[in-house]
Amino acid sequence: MAAHDAWALVCRLFAGGTPVLHASLSPRDISVLPALGRAVRPAALDQRFVLCPYCQQHRAQVWGDGRGSRTCHCPECGPVSVAADDVAALVLDEDWLRQKLRLALQIESRDGIDDLGGGVWRLGDSRRSPVLLARDIVRLWREPALLDRVRVAGGDIRVITPKPRETRGAPFGAGVEWLALEDRFAFYGGGISFIGAPGGQGSAQAVDPAMPVHGPFSADFKWVTLPGEEGRPILCTDGQAAVFRALWSFKGEPRTSEQVMGRAQLTSQKPIDVFKGKKHAEPLRAYRTLVVTQRRSGLYALPCAAASSPAPA
Repeated sequence: MAAHDAWALVCRLFAGGTPVLHASLSPRDISVLPALGRAVRPAALDQRFVLCPYCQQHRAQVWGDGRGSRTCHCPECGPVSVAADDVAALVLDEDWLRQKLRLALQIESRDGIDDLGGGVWRLGDSRRSPVLLARDIVRLWREPALLDRVRVAGGDIRVITPKPRETRGAPFGAGVEWLALEDRFAFYGGGISFIGAPGGQGSAQAVDPAMPVHGPFSADFKWVTLPGEEGRPILCTDGQAAVFRALWSFKGEPRTSEQVMGRAQLTSQKPIDVFKGKKHAEPLRAYRTLVVTQRRSGLYALPCAAASSPAPA
């Protein structure tokens, strides 16, 4: 759930559009900050006022004592000491968000991003459809002329916004496709992936090549995402991917090294041979985490593939 929580925080920060105090974040939000990486960055706030560090309910004025220490005067708690962490803040890097959304929608790089003002941006064209990103869907309801500015003949407009509190049916008329930021995109591997039309053939198909498709493995088995590490996909070599693909094809059933390596079409004697070497430390860690080895009988199995269909040939 770490990736889901990370994406939920990104959506809230974008909808707010302002820096937030680190102290106001929930423990769950704080736990996903390392996974977000460059998506968030430190921000400077007016340090003359601070959210009371004790009750977290009231904003209070900060006073210095002349000796380097600071105190806020909360209307309910009285004088409360203020530490550096109490005024630390962070903000979403919205340039990161816009660029990653462009990648997720496969928008041509030659198309620039146009700032239409008031929290609305034109990200470019995706399959001949103009794409708008807005901080608030209400802005587009109140100013439909913004849609007319980007409308093109023969192409629908795609609008991305955070979900409003209440929405029934399609919030726009014909010719406008609404993509709810929270539901139609996901945070994965340091980037953003696009989730296709609900119920359609591509409903879970992500643009991100590292996105898990076969259990923890990507479509080509070259990326592995270990449980609990949604933000840290591991890149494998072609040989390592072939071993994982072969093990996956046996649907969790133990097989000998000869069977595994024969299916992988590799000349090494044991599956682990292609994972040896200092530069393969992370793929080796994935192998040891996912593959069960019965040393005495010389059998190898991939338990996570037990309930899945075999990989395509």
